[in-house]
Amino acid sequence: MTERAGPPAAEYRIEDLAHHSGATVRTIRAYQDRGLLPRPERRGRANVYTDTHLARLRQIADLLDRGFTLASIKELLEAWDAGRGLGGVLGLVAEVDKPWTDERAGRITRAELDEKFGGDPDEAAVRDAIDLGVLERVPGRDDEFLVPSPQELAVAAELYAAGVPLSAISGHLRELRGQVEHIAARFLEFTTEHVFARYLGPQPPTDTEAAEAASLVRRLRPLAQQSVDAELARAMRLFATRHLHRHLTAGPVAAPSDEPQSVALPAETMRAVRTLVGPENVSAFISAAAQREVQARTLDAMTSSHDK
Repeated sequence: MTERAGPPAAEYRIEDLAHHSGATVRTIRAYQDRGLLPRPERRGRANVYTDTHLARLRQIADLLDRGFTLASIKELLEAWDAGRGLGGVLGLVAEVDKPWTDERAGRITRAELDEKFGGDPDEAAVRDAIDLGVLERVPGRDDEFLVPSPQELAVAAELYAAGVPLSAISGHLRELRGQVEHIAARFLEFTTEHVFARYLGPQPPTDTEAAEAASLVRRLRPLAQQSVDAELARAMRLFATRHLHRHLTAGPVAAPSDEPQSVALPAETMRAVRTLVGPENVSAFISAAAQREVQARTLDAMTSSHDK
């Protein structure tokens, strides 16, 4: 009995490899030059590629989609070729790529959007919302939008209903976003320094190390939001109480009036005036002195204006 041979391995010219992989011929050659892709087999005057090359190209494309640079991909592939798996690293990347909120995106029609914000179409406000990412256009649908965070849109609607102009809401969101991004960056720096530094050495982590790091990401994922929620609640309670107390105790602001007003002067000043002009002339003297000062300042202002 003779042993049956398996199906022959697929072979490709570079143009065929480009077609099957989705990469361009120029990209394939660039990957070869950078050592990311094995050299093809040379047969006479032709270069022959196999399924190994096709699989490697698809692997590179997947890593690029996950945010890896070509330099880091080369290190990962070298580790793979040396017998170290990529499964743990890709699992870690997948864990980090997961949504950081349980909120689900929604959709809203243009008519629903206009009704939610007063009923009058506002093209400038819609453009602003798209620019901020509060709304996203749906391809092929001019009358419908994707809402990445329905909660964020609901907050904007409540503020608008309370009397806040849309332009002010957009400006507030831009300011808030910058501050929150700073908090997120600091939290990542903090956890990287104290938790993840041991997994981020010059060599890619082993499968075991990557699995440990992914587990830590799952454990620490809710901590950023929990700490921000707690601190925001504390700060709002503190500042809202102060704000309300200041406004309640300030009293009404008096309107300008032509009625005579009393002004308290230091006791030493009053004694000096009484000694100078006598008790019966104190009021007249203070009034005359005040008028004289006002006239002098008026003349000074006029002179300064003329000199300019």
